[in-house]
Amino acid sequence: MDLQDVREKYKRKNKILFSRDSACLQDLLQLIRKQNHRTLVCWAFECVGEPLQILKTHYPDEKRPETAVRLSMAWAEGKIKMPEAKKAILQVHAAAKEIADPADIALCHAVGQACATVHVESHAIGLPVYELTAIVHQHGIENCGPAIADKIQYYMKCLALCAQTTDAAPSRWADFLLDDSRPNKELLVFQKKQSQKQG
Repeated sequence: MDLQDVREKYKRKNKILFSRDSACLQDLLQLIRKQNHRTLVCWAFECVGEPLQILKTHYPDEKRPETAVRLSMAWAEGKIKMPEAKKAILQVHAAAKEIADPADIALCHAVGQACATVHVESHAIGLPVYELTAIVHQHGIENCGPAIADKIQYYMKCLALCAQTTDAAPSRWADFLLDDSRPNKELLVFQKKQSQKQG
């Protein structure tokens, strides 16, 4: 597991320790770029369960992460409109500013990014970027490697499963998530970056 870039960010005391350029995330990103929007939404909601549970355990009276997930699911199902869900998502990021623990701060942002995947595919990678940052804080930079590797394997398996099962019940999705005519925004980010390198 290549965590050299993560170690460098940790030494610089960066708040976010992973990015689209992180070597350990390249296989996952390649898989994300191949998915339709609703598959990534399904995946984000599957993966957000653990961060949500940790936050509930640490802050039993803090309801903003749970509310954001619930309203974002309703948005994905076409039961509410974007403004109501967006307000709840912004509240999760606001909650992070009220927390001192760096791991829990990162988990709040992971929840927010997972929920924002309903808006656009390029938010999907935000969940691992922040959740893996939390794992580094939980385990320490010297001991986090196995936990990081296990979590990335979980992401990959979960995404492969969602890709197989997402369309089993198409009626559960809002109309905008059933529209496959638009390109995957994470793929567009990658193509733009590649074009800039070549130019």
